[in-house]
Amino acid sequence: MNTDVTASASAALDMRQDCLNEQRRHFTQSLDETERQWWLSAQAQLAQRPDANTAALLGGQCKRHLKERAQPGADGWSNVQLARALLLAQVLELQPAAAQVPLLRQLFLWGDDQEKIATLKALDWLDSGGLCLGLALQAGRTSNSQVFAAIALDTAYPSRHYDERAFNQLVLKALGMGLDVGRLVGLTQRQSVTLNQLALDLLDEQLAAERTVSAGLPHVIAFALLSPAQRQRLAGLTQQQRLPPPWQAHLGGTLPN
Repeated sequence: MNTDVTASASAALDMRQDCLNEQRRHFTQSLDETERQWWLSAQAQLAQRPDANTAALLGGQCKRHLKERAQPGADGWSNVQLARALLLAQVLELQPAAAQVPLLRQLFLWGDDQEKIATLKALDWLDSGGLCLGLALQAGRTSNSQVFAAIALDTAYPSRHYDERAFNQLVLKALGMGLDVGRLVGLTQRQSVTLNQLALDLLDEQLAAERTVSAGLPHVIAFALLSPAQRQRLAGLTQQQRLPPPWQAHLGGTLPN
C-alpha cells in the first residue's frame, strides 16, 4: 500500500497494460463502422500530437461521435467513459516518464465531471503503483455522488493504496451518500475493530436522530470481531425492534441470548 501522498512526480506510472489492451480490444469490437472510423482518426491525431490540448479536445468529442450505451464486457462502464479513459491511457503512454503524472493531474483538473469520472474509474489501470494517491484523495472530497462513486465503487484503487483512516472515511462517506457499499472492492479484507466502532457510532447517530438506518451498514461490520458490549448493544436494539429486518440475517449466532 502506497501511503506517500507526496510521491515524486518524476516517477513513471506503472500502468496495467494487460487490462488496457483487453479493454481496447473489446471497445474496438463494440463500435459500428462510423464510430470505428472516428476512433481510428482520434488515435492517429493523438499519436501525432500527444499533448494535453489534443487529449482534452478528443476527450470532449467522444460524446458527439459515439452513441452513449453500456459497454459490453466492462461492467459499470459506458462506451463514452471507456473511450475517454483509453485516450487518456494513450497520451500517457506517449509521454516521458517525468511528464506522465503531471499530465494526468492537468487533464483531471481540466475535465468536467463526466471526464473526471472516466479518469477515476480507470485510475487502477493507469496507476497501479499509487503515485496519484493524492489526486484520488482530493477527488474523494467531492459532494458529487457520481464523481465520488467513480473512485469508491467497482475499483480496487482505494483498497490497494489507502491507509486505514482514509479507507474508513471512504466507507463512511459511501454510506452517507446512500451508495451500494457491496460494490466497494476489498471491503471484507479491510474490515476491522476500528471500522466496526465507526459503523456502530453511525448507527447510534442515525437512531438517535430518528433517521433511516443506512442500508449498507450491516455489510460494513465484521460481526465476528464485535466486542461483548457491542453484541449486547445490538441484542438490545433487536429486542426493541429498532433495527431493520435485513439485519437479522447478519446477526444470527452473534448475539447473546
